[in-house]
Amino acid sequence: MGLLRDKMEGDLTLKGFSLNTQSCYLRCARHFAEHYRRSPALMGEREIKDYLLHLVKEKDASPATHRMYVASLKFLYTVTLNRPQAVARVSFPKVPRRLPDILTGSEAARLISCVTSIRYRTMAAVCYGAGLRITEVCSLKPQNIDSGRGLIHVREGKGRKDREVMLGEKLLGMLREYWRVVRPEGEWLFPSNASPLRPVNVRTLREALYKAARAAGLKKKVTPHLLRHTFATHLLELGNDMGVIQLLLGHSSLRTTRRYIRVRAEFLRRIKSPLDLIGTPQGEPLR
Repeated sequence: MGLLRDKMEGDLTLKGFSLNTQSCYLRCARHFAEHYRRSPALMGEREIKDYLLHLVKEKDASPATHRMYVASLKFLYTVTLNRPQAVARVSFPKVPRRLPDILTGSEAARLISCVTSIRYRTMAAVCYGAGLRITEVCSLKPQNIDSGRGLIHVREGKGRKDREVMLGEKLLGMLREYWRVVRPEGEWLFPSNASPLRPVNVRTLREALYKAARAAGLKKKVTPHLLRHTFATHLLELGNDMGVIQLLLGHSSLRTTRRYIRVRAEFLRRIKSPLDLIGTPQGEPLR
């Protein structure tokens, strides 16, 4: 795509998209151009729809992948090429919202203990102990850890937004032990093994968690984002306010938080139905 790619990247940056989203959008646009071996500037609605149909029927793209390509091409044609009419009739697919498994507290602790590397073990603890996104963990710097106030400062999280999350005593202890053993060089708290000038790659943490899940005997599909889901769900089960959880997760809308959190079946079974409480002392307010 050449110059068009550079222009799209600049537009994404100006709009405040995260580096991860920029990378995904640019990759989707590149695949679209490579499929036709033509510049997107020379194509329009017909090619876009045919390509999306190709992804779904021949490449068996998931609804989430399909949606990502639609978002990328809509941005490319609406913003970068200033041709919104080309994508005006291109619709986003419906993406089924499947609730992931949630780890119990003991499973989370066992998983973290089975991560052999102190670097990735500490990163996994930050995902679960503070609810950070994997990209936010990788982007942490030593000055973001405020041990005096018991806070972690998240700089330019999703949507380029700053926020503060709690820093518990156990997590602070793990961070201090990591710092004592590793003494990371450079500006990053968790630098790359290849170069201290770059933060650790998100892929390596995913791989470390996959191996740890197998070692811990967990049958659930474990990802860094699952630890974030588990953090939010456990906070809810402990009686924390949904609005507080929203702030900790860095969600702009409470609706996002409600979709995000699932109450585990074990917790639901402990809640008594009002039908069961009628005629009992606990059901007195129902009279």
